[in-house]
Amino acid sequence: MTDSIKDKQLNNRKIRIAIVGCGRISKNHFDSIGKHATDIELIAVCDNDNKVLAEHIEKYNVPGYLRLVDMMKNESLDLVAICTPSGTHADQAIIISKFGVNVMTEKPMATRWQDGLRMVKACDEAGVLMFVVKQNRHNATLQLLKRAVEEKRFGRIHMVHLNVFWTRPQSYYDQAKWRGTWEFDGGAFMNQASHYVDLLDWLIGPIDKVQAMMSTFRDIEVEDTGVLNVRWRNGALGSMSVTMLTYPQNLEGSITILGEKGTVRVGGVAVNDIQHWQFDEARDYDEGIRQANYETASVYGFGHPLYYKNVIEVMRGLAMPETDGREGLKSLEVLIAAYLSARDGNTVSLPLEF
Repeated sequence: MTDSIKDKQLNNRKIRIAIVGCGRISKNHFDSIGKHATDIELIAVCDNDNKVLAEHIEKYNVPGYLRLVDMMKNESLDLVAICTPSGTHADQAIIISKFGVNVMTEKPMATRWQDGLRMVKACDEAGVLMFVVKQNRHNATLQLLKRAVEEKRFGRIHMVHLNVFWTRPQSYYDQAKWRGTWEFDGGAFMNQASHYVDLLDWLIGPIDKVQAMMSTFRDIEVEDTGVLNVRWRNGALGSMSVTMLTYPQNLEGSITILGEKGTVRVGGVAVNDIQHWQFDEARDYDEGIRQANYETASVYGFGHPLYYKNVIEVMRGLAMPETDGREGLKSLEVLIAAYLSARDGNTVSLPLEF
């Protein structure tokens, strides 16, 4: 634990948080704050839509601001959660850090590699913490899969495949001008499948090379369909298929891992159903894997409250961040490499920079 983190321990009062961006994903944050009401309290909200802002001011009985800078000047905050379009995260994180306030940003942390680096550097220089939300890591099914990988139950991993077969109709993109743009949103890989891209490194390890091809069928700038080939530094090979064109509804979010001593497939609409679990040697928790499966109508899963738990513990000096800015850069680097590969028609090696 660094001195700068120690200086920000909050042991005698609630953590004071504000939320900037009151759109679709913000509900998970408001709900998480409510579930941790003994440790954290909502102080203010910020949104550039007058109507949306007014609704949240009334609902949560807190001050509201149209401009982030005004909120930072007028409120005493410990943490700001960024729930705005992805392309705005970098500048907002830098503003927040300059006020000496810790930053929590939704995925992806940025839409450009250099923006991600700027965010991490700004928080480092300001001596504040930066958290990148990766709540799917807390899903019970993925926790079991992570445990099996860490216990080396697969032996040598040979092949990995992920599917994200969801649907986003044109009406979804038409809800706001920023949706489906390169500058503010990113495409199916960057936005909707970002948490699945995160699994490539988090579960299997550092990536060596990627190859990608992408297509666009909706009336948007970015891709809504794509395929990605991956080679890991440990020699494993893998692939990922993503589309937002599945008819008529979300069908599948899955990962399959094939190793010399084990085979696992976690499927369902959002990796919520362990469908195959077989290893050469049994463990005591194998019989209970079905208990980890859960029903979900949301692709977001139920991990936000658990993610907030770690944030609270870190800010109280009781834990280290599960996914800080540098951890967030790992999946952003893979995403940028995939886009470069698709654009230029070649294989991209990691790291992007030395």
